Amino acid sequence: MNFQSEKQIVRDFYADLDGAAGGDIAAAMARHCHPDLLWRGYHPFGEIHGAEQVAHRFWQPLRENLTRMQRRVDVFFAGANRFDDPGGVWVCSMGHLMGLHDGPWLGIRPTGKMAFLRYCAFHKVQDGKITETAMYFDIPQLMMQAGLQPFPVQTAAQLVQPGPLTHDGLLYDAQPQVEGAQTLATIEAMITDLGQWQNDLPLEEELARTWADDMIWWGPAGIGAAYTIERYAKQHSGPFRAGFEERSKTNHICRMAEGHYGGFFGWPNFTAKPTGGFMGMPATGKTGEFRVIDIYRREGDKLAENWVFIDLLHFWNQQGVDILARTTGIETP
Repeated sequence: MNFQSEKQIVRDFYADLDGAAGGDIAAAMARHCHPDLLWRGYHPFGEIHGAEQVAHRFWQPLRENLTRMQRRVDVFFAGANRFDDPGGVWVCSMGHLMGLHDGPWLGIRPTGKMAFLRYCAFHKVQDGKITETAMYFDIPQLMMQAGLQPFPVQTAAQLVQPGPLTHDGLLYDAQPQVEGAQTLATIEAMITDLGQWQNDLPLEEELARTWADDMIWWGPAGIGAAYTIERYAKQHSGPFRAGFEERSKTNHICRMAEGHYGGFFGWPNFTAKPTGGFMGMPATGKTGEFRVIDIYRREGDKLAENWVFIDLLHFWNQQGVDILARTTGIETP
């Protein structure tokens, strides 16, 4: 399989959706999505059922407040889900939605300036239509651009994040199957080591099994980005492991790769109980869900870059902290 027809369906969907005005957004979605589309999004949106509802509840308010919006794609690839359930072919797109922050989306005060909403989306394509979407977007990063501070200052860097170092992330053409298989195998080896927290090696040695020494972990706002294995271990991986207990096993809905790129998402990926310190927050004694998208670039036999989307608003909401309301002063539904 070369996934070219599924890629074209998503590319046509984006062109139609991004070019639609106001009331035409629902019609654009109807042309490319199944009426019973299952859409999974960042808190406070959660699951939305139906293409028309997604248009009215997410896309129209966003476009009204982030005006003259452009989709700036950095990574685009497709693949067969390695899991039989739900299986199928999925298409992944990652980048930023850039526009003029002219309205108070979700209570975030407008700046009248350029703003970037970092996003990643997985689309399941069946019989010529998009039937499922998982779209995670970094709302806290947008809040920071508006001068808000949703979380205490963290150890890693808070940035509007660039695409791949190699500038080769748009896989619009078919890729050699062997490359995707190697990428997926490398990701799965990393999950075996890192995802389960069961390796007896020192952390930096464990990471070196599957990560390049000059790796970059592009984490979400509130955690931040880290460069090199040494700094990643100190600025995120080590503190993260130390800040939780009772971590569940990894559970993904889709995991796939094409060429040198691959990724996965879950709903949730895993659960864990905070023991205190993570993101400057105290222990709660409550188990919380981590909804995560990870995108990887492989170089040789190691992972070189990782873009990470974590629904931190959902996680902390489960801990009894409404970050949006606390920061903006406006309650969210």
